[in-house]
Amino acid sequence: MKVKKDHVVAVSYELHVDGALADKAASDAPLEYIHGSGMLLPKFEASLEEKEPGDDFAFTLSPEDGYGVYDPRYLVSVPIEAFQIEGKVVTDLLVVGRTLPMLNGAGQVVQGTVKEVAADHVVMDFNHPMAGKTLNFSGRVESVRPATDKELKEGLHGEYLPPEEGEGCCHKGKKCHKHEGEGCHKGDCHKEEGDCNCDGDCNCDGDCKE
Repeated sequence: MKVKKDHVVAVSYELHVDGALADKAASDAPLEYIHGSGMLLPKFEASLEEKEPGDDFAFTLSPEDGYGVYDPRYLVSVPIEAFQIEGKVVTDLLVVGRTLPMLNGAGQVVQGTVKEVAADHVVMDFNHPMAGKTLNFSGRVESVRPATDKELKEGLHGEYLPPEEGEGCCHKGKKCHKHEGEGCHKGDCHKEEGDCNCDGDCNCDGDCKE
């Protein structure tokens, strides 16, 4: 069976960037995705089109075909007050090289990397970590199968499903659940590792309350 649209494809691979191994997926734990759904870089998927299980691949993606060229405009100085929780700067999070989720002007969560920490500001880099990098992929197609109707509708791992009713913002790495007609309550939050890594205030229907 060949790799084509609406098929679940599993691949093992290695990604080398600047001569070093940057990422990999072993054959016993391959990367799975629905081909043609936009889950991966378009040129990555195009390079696997029509391949079959057992086929090897090796290709190089330019920055333009990968995560874009590096844009110095995304290097932003953020006031230190933006990293306060309950009036205190969260210094343990402000480590050079650490990636932090933040809200942009449109209220969207964006990932930024700490580049410099000063007394009154923090320099954040909102370029993708691989921006400006040439990506060298090599690997093998492990399996190919048609996606089920459920997978096409909900996503391979449920990523197309809407958030659970009542789920809202994040606070200190916790997911807040709002009550009817009320805002977030810190006491109603529960820890879900990997789901939320926000460090700002909650903003569901109102300000986060004690």
